[in-house]
Amino acid sequence: MTPVIEVKNLKKYFPTPHGTLHAVDNVSFKIEKGKTIGVVGESGCGKSTLGRTIIHLHESTGGQIFLDGNDITKLKGKELKKVREKMQIIFQDPYSSLDPRKTIESTIREPFVVSKRYSKSEIEEKTLELMSLVGIDERLRRSYPHELDGGRRQRVGIARALALEPEFVVCDEPVSALDVSIQAQVLNLLKKLQIERGLTYMFVTHDMSVVRHISDDICVMYLGQVVEKCEAKELFARPLHPYTKALLSAIPSTDIHNKTKREILKGEITSPINPKPGCRFAARCPFAVEACHQPQVQEEVSPGHFVTCCRVHEIQKI
Repeated sequence: MTPVIEVKNLKKYFPTPHGTLHAVDNVSFKIEKGKTIGVVGESGCGKSTLGRTIIHLHESTGGQIFLDGNDITKLKGKELKKVREKMQIIFQDPYSSLDPRKTIESTIREPFVVSKRYSKSEIEEKTLELMSLVGIDERLRRSYPHELDGGRRQRVGIARALALEPEFVVCDEPVSALDVSIQAQVLNLLKKLQIERGLTYMFVTHDMSVVRHISDDICVMYLGQVVEKCEAKELFARPLHPYTKALLSAIPSTDIHNKTKREILKGEITSPINPKPGCRFAARCPFAVEACHQPQVQEEVSPGHFVTCCRVHEIQKI
């Protein structure tokens, strides 16, 4: 079965006055239709840049991007515009991502107008359908973003993203700016829409509890590179990379009888500008040896469980 999205050795570099910043460096994965891949890591690890590069909000520096088996890496102009209807994004901040001068109705109907494929009556009908689909009352159609709470604003963003019936949606930390109770509502809405419409998600977050709830597979990123990749259940049951273990140990626990041992990372974060060959986590890793400063290879430790660490087999025995 052809995956909806596949990236091979994807790279995105940015020039800076001090050198080249390696925001996304040699990332590869696949997402099957109707599935969700979670991308987690600390702020600045390249999660959002990865999602934006896949949908061409940033142009890639190297590697390949495939949509339904077709190479879309170098598409431009009308070809790219046509493909973009199949790939959308839900932004992190539900306020700054909406035009404050446009009503909710105008924001949701804009994709229909831009596509030039619908009549006025069809646009009106589809706009109201979308508002109902994401749980926005029709009485709010003439409201402006500042008149809504964060949860409703994010629902507007979701409606806009779904307007042209995309196959693939990048969810760029869509609940991080919301209250916990509203987070649950938005997550449940995303799951419901995925089931009803067969959507494929890339869910970007730094919240391990959220990614566990919504993801089928998880990629753990550190300074632009994927250090561990496997099914969500496998990752939480058997984390192998030292960085993954440190992330999981930071999840608050309500079990007072079996307290989680917090793994505190020490050392300096390696600069992503002109990084040296080798493991970028080595400076903070308690298991680092000289071999960690050599180029690392991603290894399939068990079926479907990939780890980029030259000491992974030794660490398992410790």
